[in-house]
Amino acid sequence: MIEKELGRCVAAFFSGATGVTGAAKLSGGASQETWTFDIAHPGGTTGAILRRAPPGYGASPGRAAGLDAEATLMQLAHDAGLPSPRVMHVLTPEDQLGTGFIMVRIEGETIARKILRDEQFAQARPMLARQLGQIIAGIHGLPASKLPKLRRMTSTKEIADIEREYRSFDWPRPVFELALRWLRDHDPGPSSEVTLVHGDFRHGNLIIGPDGVRAVLDWELAHFGDPMEDLGWICVNSWRFGEIDKPVGGFGSREDLFAGYEEAGRRVDPYRVKFWEVMGTLRWGVMCCGMMQRFRSGPDHSMERAMIGRRSSETEIDLLRLLAPRGK
Repeated sequence: MIEKELGRCVAAFFSGATGVTGAAKLSGGASQETWTFDIAHPGGTTGAILRRAPPGYGASPGRAAGLDAEATLMQLAHDAGLPSPRVMHVLTPEDQLGTGFIMVRIEGETIARKILRDEQFAQARPMLARQLGQIIAGIHGLPASKLPKLRRMTSTKEIADIEREYRSFDWPRPVFELALRWLRDHDPGPSSEVTLVHGDFRHGNLIIGPDGVRAVLDWELAHFGDPMEDLGWICVNSWRFGEIDKPVGGFGSREDLFAGYEEAGRRVDPYRVKFWEVMGTLRWGVMCCGMMQRFRSGPDHSMERAMIGRRSSETEIDLLRLLAPRGK
């Protein structure tokens, strides 16, 4: 069914398109879906990805930038020479496909276990941390005048938001209480520089090839804020997948990440990065608790929700390690 709708849509913007083949859903919840498909044309085929909220699901969650904003950000990044898919088309009501966009499909790997262990990525792993620093710097340098309307976050507001969500569970956790107190005591206040922040720069949202980073995906949590937030988030232990001695995604050091960032002409504030690493660790812990709450009380009693929910205990260990004297 969707191939017919896609074929009609593609014919309107892709010169010479003769049809659509191989449409398959990669993911899909109640409100958003990702589809892969091929655009057939006289020169062969072009791989494409549809990211959409189907008709009737156009509203964005409170923290989400919205699919139209995502498309704009990805195209701006692509045009600036950053590894980002080219956006071919932003959906219109006439397409009858909902809200979203179609982008060029980038081949590569997003699964952390494979990136960290498979031989084909062995040469890429040592350079990834520095490369990510350069890419993050590029994201933070995108011109504000071209950016879409986005929410603005500060460290103080983020602490309040996380605490409110955590307390809504009515599930006291002493380590989370300790982390909240630490965050309040070490709140660095408003950043002297406010930039675009990707908001979810980590494994799963990066396409990696044997040559390194090929694309940055999922800009749905993009916002204006402290640029050090992205540097802290990529260092959260949950994204190391067991390689805890390599703080950046399980493949590199903070020193290499910071060097890549500063090579691109930007400055790192390690104190603020540490704050956002603690914040990110607590945020992920609270998100895991939210998964467990939905598993317990919601209609979706999936094993996946329960498995993610139990990972909140891992974040408690991570927080204790971060907050202990001389913690790393």
